[in-house]
Amino acid sequence: MNGTIASGHCAVVTGGASGIGLAAGRKFAAAGMNVVVVDWRDEMFGAAEQSLHEAGAGKVMCRKVDVADREALIALEADVTEAFGGADLVMCNAGIQPGSDIFDEKGTWAQVLAVNLGGVVNTAQVFGPGMVARGRPATIIATGSKQGITTPPGDPAYNTAKAGVKAFTEALAHEMRNSAPHVAVHLLIPGFVFTDLTRHDRTEKPPGAWTPDQTAEFMMTSIERGDFYILCPDNDVDRATDEKRMAWAMGDIIENRPPLSRWHPDYGDAFAEFLKSG
Repeated sequence: MNGTIASGHCAVVTGGASGIGLAAGRKFAAAGMNVVVVDWRDEMFGAAEQSLHEAGAGKVMCRKVDVADREALIALEADVTEAFGGADLVMCNAGIQPGSDIFDEKGTWAQVLAVNLGGVVNTAQVFGPGMVARGRPATIIATGSKQGITTPPGDPAYNTAKAGVKAFTEALAHEMRNSAPHVAVHLLIPGFVFTDLTRHDRTEKPPGAWTPDQTAEFMMTSIERGDFYILCPDNDVDRATDEKRMAWAMGDIIENRPPLSRWHPDYGDAFAEFLKSG
């Protein structure tokens, strides 16, 4: 691995009580790491702690923290430092997706931005300085989304937050590369993953979705390679298709097409042809 994911080291995972966060936590636990589960849903802590111990975690700490609350994260960082000497790995993964509309008639924008973007920024800014100061290999992972890159219609608050996560994490990686190269930074970009965030009223995983464990396994392999952009496929969409969708989105700017032209009636045929091209 990269020197961070090792026995006795400490991993902090926000949104770590279920889904991708818990699956990633189990991967860290299997390496013998101590795992700090940060989540708002404390009723899930018992099952999460048991799962992490079964996976091989050294010690497990569970803390109920709202990642939008910077003071609560500062208190958490102090607890982690006291218990484990500091964090070696921080995964900024907490997120919500209640849905949104462009003029905020649902009243969800503030919360989505506070958690999905503010939570990533807060967590990295609170834990990052200690990781820099310790001087030993460390890792920060931020969970983004393809929706923050191609920004499809339907959930503008979520897209805006995840686009911000991409921009922030790129800036963080640049800063660490130049001032603290012992701190590796990665942007996790999941595909369609069957989690509490995506299940809605479904009780069974759709065939096109990956499991959280598949996503975590892909993430670990990508980290080992040193990838910054961890672009995950799923059972419906391969990397080649993702690349074409992202290239088309950037082409809207370069070619001065209407925004979101992929969904514009005048450009649907052109996009379909673009997908077929070599």
